[in-house]
Amino acid sequence: MSTPSALRLRGRTLGPGEFAVMAVVNRTPDSFFDRGATFGFTAAVDAATRLIDEGADIVDIGGVKAGPGDVVGPAEEIDRVAGVVAAVRDRHPDVIISVDTWRSEVAKVVADAGADLLNDTWGGVDPGLAEVAGAYGIGLVCAHAGRVEPRTRPHRIGYADIVADVIGYTTALAERAVSLGVRRDAVLIDPAHDFGKNTWHSLEVTRRLGELVATGWPVLVAVSNKDFVGEALGGLPVERRHEGTLATLAVSAVQGARVFRVHDAAGARAALAAVARLRDG
Repeated sequence: MSTPSALRLRGRTLGPGEFAVMAVVNRTPDSFFDRGATFGFTAAVDAATRLIDEGADIVDIGGVKAGPGDVVGPAEEIDRVAGVVAAVRDRHPDVIISVDTWRSEVAKVVADAGADLLNDTWGGVDPGLAEVAGAYGIGLVCAHAGRVEPRTRPHRIGYADIVADVIGYTTALAERAVSLGVRRDAVLIDPAHDFGKNTWHSLEVTRRLGELVATGWPVLVAVSNKDFVGEALGGLPVERRHEGTLATLAVSAVQGARVFRVHDAAGARAALAAVARLRDG
């Protein structure tokens, strides 16, 4: 077991045992959750403000739907997210801004616009992303997506030991990022539930999340309203996964996860406050 390290982003320090809420703003017309509700520029910026008011510490802005769908090239992705990043930075100078992208050309533009963190949910498919984070002095999320192509759903993917694979892959990405100049205290690892995984894999990662925490790297979990939550609870549709999401957040928090990517900032903040109170007495 390694000594847990602090996470430092935009002047804020998040130590072991502390929780941060990362709220999602989808600048996409086809999000599985909000169906394009924040696709408009003003809607996206206003949503960021609302989520911050509800307790978000980090706003994660994305311009491409995670699942299969219409092709979105780098130029269109930049057009969707860069202006929102700049506007949120202008309106909220102290908030931590993350951008969900796997492309280094997008990363450069949003770093210039004021992003503090690159959320690489597809697990290093563009090696240049870590180089951008190092060059700009910003943070990086190192995720495990099963080595699949972005926006694909692999058929019958398997692992000898999913947790061992997650740990080996994400920590290697993290060490590479540090070697490229990313501050060690600005790197997180993310098992990336449902990315390159079936429901069994995502549940196993959740049950054994403490093994990721034991690496010492701060752990991010992104489980909000995901398919594994719905399937594990009997096939619930997206709109009925809220309670399962909060339960999964609590299980993850008790095991030591530190950053929680969610759609409902207020609900997550309340649930995590309850976990902390019960844990600490």
